[in-house]
Amino acid sequence: MNGSLHFSLLMALVFAAAFFAVQTGVGLTRQAGRRAGFANYRLKLLASGDTETLVLARMRRARGLNKQGQIGEFLEWIKKLVLHSGLRVQAWMVFPAMLGAAVVLGGVSWVWKEAVPISVIASALGLAGPIFALIFLGKTRREKTVGQLPDSLDVIIRSLRAGHPVPVAMKLVGREMPDPIGSEFGMASDEIGFGAGVATAVQRMSERVDHEDMYLFAAMIRLQERTGGNLAELLASNAKTIRDRQTMRMKIKAASAEGRMSALILNLAPVGVWVAVNAMAPGFYGEVEGHPWVSYGFYAVGAWMVIGNLVMRRMINFRI
Repeated sequence: MNGSLHFSLLMALVFAAAFFAVQTGVGLTRQAGRRAGFANYRLKLLASGDTETLVLARMRRARGLNKQGQIGEFLEWIKKLVLHSGLRVQAWMVFPAMLGAAVVLGGVSWVWKEAVPISVIASALGLAGPIFALIFLGKTRREKTVGQLPDSLDVIIRSLRAGHPVPVAMKLVGREMPDPIGSEFGMASDEIGFGAGVATAVQRMSERVDHEDMYLFAAMIRLQERTGGNLAELLASNAKTIRDRQTMRMKIKAASAEGRMSALILNLAPVGVWVAVNAMAPGFYGEVEGHPWVSYGFYAVGAWMVIGNLVMRRMINFRI
């Protein structure tokens, strides 16, 4: 008994040592990769030998912007979703993705159940899937960008206090900060270098990110450009305001964590029970499984869950 216990402890220690060794190796590899890599995508393009003019044009084209750095009127809502997501794809590519997802999900559901309503619902989900994916990617990128904004403003403030002009300070952010905000400031710096005003370039950057904190930063730049004043002090106040807003968002997120977890459990519990019953006792529902009233009941339950999710979202979704 003691020998078995000692052997188990020895194997546990060997596993722990191997695990920590692998984790250390992975961490060192990632750190070396970060040191050898570029701070952001724009710097990678510049290192390939392209000029700043070509890099700016290439980044605009990849983000679905025209030569003036603006969104065209054709397919504007799709272009905005692609722009905010940060994906380097064209807006028209979303429609083949929607069609392909609808065909695949509709075909799989038809092979699985051979029921027209289920296939129609699956096809509708396939059509909406790429749109929801773009919305999710845009939200994720937006939050990451705004999370980097206070540190970027600190870089600008220190550069201004050292005597550098605003374009040089913004270019420093584009060179030192990682993506996504590094490339955004780099594009704004290039636009300033090619004749755009500072306020115009920052406004375009805020439209590419589409967040209240970025719009606040753009409004601060416009105000200083029109009325004058110490820009470093204004940006320091702006950075403090943005940090306070982010702190408040995190407090709200922590306060609403219980509600969000409850919503997640209430959503997963019925699905988990249905999957478990079908896996452990496939004939549990017997002859009533294919009855029309049972199907209507499932549709009613699905609709009721959607309504419940909307209500819970309104209860836990706070905006500041």
